[in-house]
Amino acid sequence: MSMLPGAPWLLAHKSMLQVNKPKKVSLYGCDYVLWKDSTGKVSALPNACPHMGAMLSEGWCQQHGDKTSVVCPFHALEFDSEGCTILPGSNKKTLPQLKPLQLIIAGDFIWSYGGQEPKMPIPTILNEIAAKYDFIGHTADTSIETDLLSMLLNMHDYNHQNGTHRELFRIAEVQFEKFIDNGHQSHAFYDNITAPTSLVEKISNPDLLLLPKVIKAHLENYFPCLVIFHGESGIGKVAQCHLFVPESENRTRTYVLMFGQAKNKAFRLLDNKFLNFAKVVVEQDTDILGKIYPNTPQKIKLNNEVGMDWVRRNFESFPNIAEPNLSK
Repeated sequence: MSMLPGAPWLLAHKSMLQVNKPKKVSLYGCDYVLWKDSTGKVSALPNACPHMGAMLSEGWCQQHGDKTSVVCPFHALEFDSEGCTILPGSNKKTLPQLKPLQLIIAGDFIWSYGGQEPKMPIPTILNEIAAKYDFIGHTADTSIETDLLSMLLNMHDYNHQNGTHRELFRIAEVQFEKFIDNGHQSHAFYDNITAPTSLVEKISNPDLLLLPKVIKAHLENYFPCLVIFHGESGIGKVAQCHLFVPESENRTRTYVLMFGQAKNKAFRLLDNKFLNFAKVVVEQDTDILGKIYPNTPQKIKLNNEVGMDWVRRNFESFPNIAEPNLSK
């Protein structure tokens, strides 16, 4: 249950795949090769070649008319999207040698249940955001040596902003407002009060000019795979989407998809700034997760751990929804 079999996982956004270039992804302790052909069709197979185990993701793709196969880097055996190949000296296609990973393609979003029986629906929020916002890009695709629960607890710990992310956002205080619990979906609202900075500091680090005195945070959460940070300023809105994928029992992948809605032309000039901020956030979370003793008994409970309680409750009751028992 530590990897929640039956939950949907977003393996990638189509923009993360180059045409006819294999990409390795991992889910539930298994490695897969993912590739996109020139028509936009996405396919996935187990990553180990059934001949001698070479990584197909280290190979290349071969186009045959309107179909594309992935080619093993060891002996150049080609495998189509069904897992079939043609052995050297033969003109006959074999029976499937690899079982394709079932994918659910929703617009540009590539979902999978990892071969498990679905126990909860795929959230539609990303398609709703994509319909209203412009896609800015993806960043911070990172595999972290931590289990899924520890990763989610970190992302729903609303007290760590002025510790883990103090250096980036100069956060001096977190003022929590409210938490709305809708079962596997929730909302958290809080204000991050930033420390004052001098003119000298702003000149030496122009990024500080982008930080308001109060960073108003609205997190929209979809257990267990997605956290969306909604931000707004006078020039536009951003939807910073953090995704989580359980690669194995003790390894979790995370990455960010960024969407924006401009109110001013200057907004799009900040695309790289938004992506860089998100990248640094993930780097800081990765760093602190590597500095935690995972089995330490929690003897102290802080205020506003309601998001962490929400994660634990959903983990323990998965796939059922338990009645809220909110911390105060």
